[in-house]
Parts: sequence; C-alpha cells; structure tokens
Amino acid sequence: MDEAPKTIDDFLAGKSEHTLMLFHHFVSEFKKLGNDVELGPTKTMIGISNSNKRIAWITQLGKNFIHVVFPFKQLYPDNTCFIKMAQVPGDVNQFNHHFRMNFIEDLNDEVLSYMQLAYHLGED
Repeated sequence: MDEAPKTIDDFLAGKSEHTLMLFHHFVSEFKKLGNDVELGPTKTMIGISNSNKRIAWITQLGKNFIHVVFPFKQLYPDNTCFIKMAQVPGDVNQFNHHFRMNFIEDLNDEVLSYMQLAYHLGED
C-alpha cells in the first residue's frame, strides 16, 4: 500500500508552540531574501528552494528546536553557527552545514549571511 505524500502540515502536526514559532520565524526570514523562496515536503524533510534549486533542508522539527542543513559546494569552517559540517560521501561538491535553532535569537546576523549565501548560490 502506497503512503500518501506528506504535506508541510503533516510535518508540523503535533509540534510544540515553541517549535512552530521557530519554524515560522526561520521561513519568514528566508522569504525576505526573495519572493521565489518556496517550501516543498519530501518523505523525510522539508526542502527550501528558490526558483532554481534546493538551497536548504529542514531535516528535523524537535520538541524545542529545528534542524536545518545548508548544502554548499565548499566548506565554510570559520563560523560559530554550525554544529556540524561534513562532506557528503561520494560527492566532492557538497558540504552539508548543520544549523540547530533553539531560540529566535539563534537566527543572528551570521546565520542570516549564510542563508543569503545559500539563496544567491542557488541562483547559479
């Protein structure tokens, strides 16, 4: 029996008010970068795209956080916002940068700069 495709609402169902607030704030800030920013559900996560390609993934909506992965073509090691950075096995051109947002304040100027970078690299 095939499982029905997920929707954004499926991912948000049953989440805490805190997590929903973080999710909506993060998405709202991303959408300020361009009116072509869209969310698209997959089987296991929510993709964030601009008109050309996926620019980030919301991989987890926890009890009191959201976890976001930015796929960049190079490593950006000089930062204080990513909790993990790793090259995707078998792909010399993708380095996933993991960001965990626990509070609204975690979405600071540094994170916003990487969101902007992801958005503009997605235009290429």
